[in-house]
Amino acid sequence: DAYVSQQYVRIGDEGSRIRFHFCPNCAATVHYRVNDEDMVVVPVGVFRDSSFPAPTVSVYEERMHAWVGLPEGVKRVF
Repeated sequence: DAYVSQQYVRIGDEGSRIRFHFCPNCAATVHYRVNDEDMVVVPVGVFRDSSFPAPTVSVYEERMHAWVGLPEGVKRVF
């Protein structure tokens, strides 16, 4: 069977429309788009490769869990 995602649209803090595509079986977010732009965002947790590169930019840190640690030198976007 071909993969067919389910969708959920939510309005972000700044009023942007975020269209999440998620797996209909496990509900994991597979990718999302903001304001139907050409860019597709794929959450790093989708990849099973433990050698996946560390983040270089941090966004929405005020929502970050206290136990999350970020590498030195990460650019912080507020």
